[in-house]
Amino acid sequence: MAAFVKAINAKIRSNPTLSYFCSTHFWGPASNFGIPIAAIADAQKSPDLISGQMTAALTVYSATFMRYSLAVTPKNYLLFACHFINECSQLTQGYRFVNWHYWGGKEKALQSGALTEAKEKVVAAGEKVKEAVSK
Repeated sequence: MAAFVKAINAKIRSNPTLSYFCSTHFWGPASNFGIPIAAIADAQKSPDLISGQMTAALTVYSATFMRYSLAVTPKNYLLFACHFINECSQLTQGYRFVNWHYWGGKEKALQSGALTEAKEKVVAAGEKVKEAVSK
């Protein structure tokens, strides 16, 4: 059995493409892409749900590993791309967090929500007036 595994490993390692796809240089970044994908998907959700501490931690993490991905030999450009995308999306989430909690985004949303409710009440009252006049 050990000889069989060694033979398969030798066959995989002799082909550069297969060797790459069976290495941690591929599977590490491939599995890590879940983080930026989740951050991009979360950009459509309410900024009230964003954790400022987690966003800051992921921003530092991605910046650190962007550097690390280019410091290793051979350079891991797929890992760099993963962390670059994550860095951009975490910075976007960080901006949304700060805007919501500290720069008045929450108040603006509440005001526009209040205006929408007031508009709906006026339209409903107008409909009642039309019904009363048409009788």
